[in-house]
Amino acid sequence: MTVEEMMAGKPEGLPRALRALWHDAHGDWNAAHKVAQVEEFGDCAWVHAYLHRKEGDEGNAGYWYGRAGKSVFRGSLEEEWRFIVESLLAL
Repeated sequence: MTVEEMMAGKPEGLPRALRALWHDAHGDWNAAHKVAQVEEFGDCAWVHAYLHRKEGDEGNAGYWYGRAGKSVFRGSLEEEWRFIVESLLAL
């Protein structure tokens, strides 16, 4: 599946982390956060970190990057969103 195919479809059936990113890209940060926070590890923790970085809560984002075992992303939010999606689609 490509990023474009993911975005053109519905979120149902996507893995939880990708579903959260789908909601975020469609302008619903709250739905994205609700989906991501169900799991406190792995890919969902990574998305959770991105979401808190997006809202400007660097401290909370740092906590979630740590939970995910990831470094804080140094590019733009758009670049990070695409990097995470492409990484998860490649799994």
